[in-house]
Amino acid sequence: MTARHDSQEDPVCIHTHTRHMVSMQKEANSCPSLQSDAGSTGLPDFGDNIDPLTFEQILEMDDDEEEREFSKSIVFGFFEQAENTFKSMDSSLAKGNLESLSSLGHFLKGSSATLGLTKVKDACEKIQHYGAHKDETGTHTVPDANVCLERIKKIMPTLKHDYSEAESILKRYYHDYST
Repeated sequence: MTARHDSQEDPVCIHTHTRHMVSMQKEANSCPSLQSDAGSTGLPDFGDNIDPLTFEQILEMDDDEEEREFSKSIVFGFFEQAENTFKSMDSSLAKGNLESLSSLGHFLKGSSATLGLTKVKDACEKIQHYGAHKDETGTHTVPDANVCLERIKKIMPTLKHDYSEAESILKRYYHDYST
């Protein structure tokens, strides 16, 4: 049996990469040179879907500001990961597997936070908490599994909508209008 190492599908590799990116993000957050005096990063207005300072940290890793190959590969890799994670979430939800939903919510929360996808991150954090039998803040225990599952069922359409908005914004940013 041959070991396969595909960072696009290996959750451990993706999680490690995400933690590295978050570490770099924290360092960059302490650097005021990312913003002008007016607080602008020079990016288009992403609204409340994408945090421009976080996203700019990804952009700063590009060798070529015109092509943006590196950041584009990260962003489009995230799109693929998110779509696969949504399928896994739907399956886990159908099976009532709260532990899996918590894990998947945690996973997608980290990846979306790395890119600055604030609404997606927030929804995933709630799913992580509900899957762990907690309330949306993660502070109070919710012992009834059915209540937790219903809360996740209720938030999934919002998560997918917020993801779709962020995906559309980023595809426009990268001038990729494919579906």
